[in-house]
Amino acid sequence: MDLNIITYLACICFIFIIGKVFIVPIKKIVKLMINSIIGGIIIYLINVIGANFGFHIGLNIVNSVIIGLLGLPGAVCLIIVKLLVG
Repeated sequence: MDLNIITYLACICFIFIIGKVFIVPIKKIVKLMINSIIGGIIIYLINVIGANFGFHIGLNIVNSVIIGLLGLPGAVCLIIVKLLVG
């Protein structure tokens, strides 16, 4: 009887450990996807505002991930690179 209880508790602990191992990377991936979508929206807004000045940043996955990872400094970095490169 005692061996069964210990086995059940060990299995429950094992399930919690495996769950913790897999849920952390999923949370990071979801956060990166959400930030990338927000980055795409920021690029779109920059393009809408920049249309008055003849300024355009390409809306692609690389640029939106850069803004998604770095946030506002990433957007400023892309604007500066676009101004320097032309």
